[in-house]
Formats: sequence, C-alpha cells, structure tokens
Amino acid sequence: MNSFGQKFRFSTFGESHGNALGCIVDGVPAGIKIDEKFIQAEMDRRRPGKNEFATARKEGDKVEILSGVFEGKTTGSPIAMVIFNENQKSKDYTNIKDLFRPGHADFTYFHKYGLRDYRGGGRSSARETAARVAAGAIAKLLIAEVGIEIRSGIFAIDGIESSSFDFDYAKTSAIYSLDKNKEEFQKEAILAAKNSHNSVGGVALVNVKNAPIGLGEPLYYRLDAQIAAAMMGINAVKAVEIGDGIEASKVKGYDNNDQIDKNGFKTNHSGGILGGISNGDDINVKVYFKATPSVFIKQESIDIHNNEVSCELKGRHDPCVAVRGSIVAESMMAIVIADMLLLNMSSNINSIKKVYS
Repeated sequence: MNSFGQKFRFSTFGESHGNALGCIVDGVPAGIKIDEKFIQAEMDRRRPGKNEFATARKEGDKVEILSGVFEGKTTGSPIAMVIFNENQKSKDYTNIKDLFRPGHADFTYFHKYGLRDYRGGGRSSARETAARVAAGAIAKLLIAEVGIEIRSGIFAIDGIESSSFDFDYAKTSAIYSLDKNKEEFQKEAILAAKNSHNSVGGVALVNVKNAPIGLGEPLYYRLDAQIAAAMMGINAVKAVEIGDGIEASKVKGYDNNDQIDKNGFKTNHSGGILGGISNGDDINVKVYFKATPSVFIKQESIDIHNNEVSCELKGRHDPCVAVRGSIVAESMMAIVIADMLLLNMSSNINSIKKVYS
C-alpha cells in the first residue's frame, strides 16, 4: 500500500535511485493559497547533504507542482508533485547486489516480491520520505487556515536527553536539538559514531498547538491510532509515545489523570488526546528512531542463494537518521491532523446545517 489518509489522502511513487520521486495529494479543498516558497523551505529542512551530521548525498529536492493549483490557489483536484533525483551513485551498491544488508528491508522485500532494487534499497529507502514532506507541506498550509501549528525537534540522541524544550531554538540548530545545553553533547555523539563508521539512534518530539476539541474518529480511526500508524510507517521508527507514554504505566490512576478546572486541563499527561479524540490541549508525541542500519563495519549475512557472506557497505548514509527523520514525523503529523479536520466536519448535524442552510 502506497497511500495514507481518508479525506486528506496522499500516494507516493519513486525509488531511491530512480529518475524521480513524487506524490499525489487528493481531498484538498479548493481556495487554499499555495506558497511554493514555503513548500520548498519544508523540503530544505529535510534535504540531505547540508552538513556533517547528515548523509553526503547532494540533492536539491526541488519540488515541481504538476496539477491541482491554478493562479496560486488549490482547485480541489488532485495535486501532483515531482522531485527529480540528481545525485544517484548506484555503483556504490554493486558489491551488495546479491546479499542482504543486516538491519535493512532487503531480506523481507526479496522474499515478499522475489526481486529487489539493490540501489540504495529502492522503494524501501528513506529517500521516499521526501515525497511525504511535500505532501505534509500542503497539509500544513491547510491546517494553518484554522490556526493550527505543528513543531518538532530532537529530544534525544544516543540516550542524551533534552532537559528543556525550545522549539524556536530547534529551528536554528544543525541537528534540530530542543536543548541548547545538550546540543553539543548530542552532536559529539553523532560525530563519534560517524568517525568510527557506526551510527546512533534518536528521539524526535512533535508538538501540535491549537488543535480543536473533537479530532479523531472512534472506534477504528482514532486520532492517537492514526498518529501511531503515521509515525510507525516512517523508516527506522521503532516506537511511538503519546503524552507520558510508557511513564503512564508506572504511576497510579490519580496521578496520571489530567484534572480539570474552569480554565481547562491542569496537566497534560494524556498528550492532548482522550478516547481517541483531541481534547483541545497540546498534542505531544515522541518518535523513536533506531540507529541507521547502514554502517561501514564488516558484518555477517547471507546472499540470495543462502550462502554465508561478509557484508561491507559503501555509499553515503546518515550517522543519525533521527535528525532528518524528525522533519518527516512533523510532516506526517500535519497530514493526520488535516485528515481529521476534514473528517470531523460531518460528525455533527449542526456542522452540516452551517454549510447548507
């Protein structure tokens, strides 16, 4: 399946070393002003090759809008966008053409489909997430019309956790760190792993401000369930926490409950979601990325003929995929929120009457 969403729905296409990547976004209401500079700025946040903390692959990630926009506004028809690949080095992968890289999807893709694109993983490559960021930029333009803001930053790198959460500072950080007092330690951890031909994992924090009460479609299209699905669908993500997450299992009910007064919730252990529906408070989600599986250390594996072999990788890879992955997580959150906004419009007859009366 290559599509996500119900009302706001997008499908992606393309491979890591193919001619291009792209997406088709459907369900976008007409009349939204499309800011192409904003869309490109979103792509630039995820773009590879910007600094020593990311892969050296140089891609401009320039987005070309093919349809669905006329005179700067959405028309209500599908929005097609394409991003042409510019810096493929397929020869870096010829030595692993017939073997399975440990920690990658090579093994499962081959056994599922009977073949695989060995050039950087093909469809399973995180390169595909460029198209998700493009779709997410459209979603952000939609939700901004009702004042919803989504922010993200790096909460932890290699177990080094932030003690403070400054989303404005994260925008200026080379690794999107939320804590200026921990940033240098986090950077050092990334570079130490890189210099030893290894990699490290990390945790992104995604925050939604000004979400209205009522987003989420119980029982089987809950807001928290779709957020989890969106985040778990991102390459290298192994866990998702909403609100206090795991910590909620370690405290008593009284301590975990968010008590309410006339001004609203006094705490936010729930992460802004109750019963699968947004409660009007900030939505907080932590997204856990494993260490990049592409490491330049000899490893044991097998080939497609089941022979035991040594695996020695070449190429260009992120020493910490969580850094650029945080932008993808932010984009996927925007897509979920946009989808839920459109779905929520028909949840109450009074809402329908406002449109048709």
